[in-house]
Amino acid sequence: MSTDRTRPAGRRDQNGPRSAPIGPRSTPGGPRSVPPQRSRRLHPHRPQRPHQWFAERLLAVLSGQRPVHWMLGHTIGEAYDQLAELAPSTPLRATHGSRPVLRHCRGAQPATGVVEAFASIAAGDRVRAMAFRLEQGADQRWRCAAVELGGERLTAGAPGTR
Repeated sequence: MSTDRTRPAGRRDQNGPRSAPIGPRSTPGGPRSVPPQRSRRLHPHRPQRPHQWFAERLLAVLSGQRPVHWMLGHTIGEAYDQLAELAPSTPLRATHGSRPVLRHCRGAQPATGVVEAFASIAAGDRVRAMAFRLEQGADQRWRCAAVELGGERLTAGAPGTR
């Protein structure tokens, strides 16, 4: 074991730790350092929750930013067929040049392997609500089983029909 206290054990190079730079922040009378702002970037390894991930994907498809087949394998039942019928009309498309963004997304787990979520989506001065249901399969993957937008169920039929 190394007896050199300036170098961590196991370090092979001859350089010791570098000294702190001299500047206005390091002087006793200098400006105080500002604490870092909390943001997602400070926690890059925090996994996104399934309902947040799906909300982003559904928004991308329903706003026309991504094709419907991007959701293939992430939907079950009639959910993919509904998206395939609705995506060409882009119900969440940008208005007046403003791109729609996900404002809030929350989820609840009424049963094991089920998440019911809702999200608010803003595009310019317009805000829309989206609700969806996720189900976890035997392979532990989450898949979208149903989608509703602004109180209207997204069906393959005429708009506004349930």
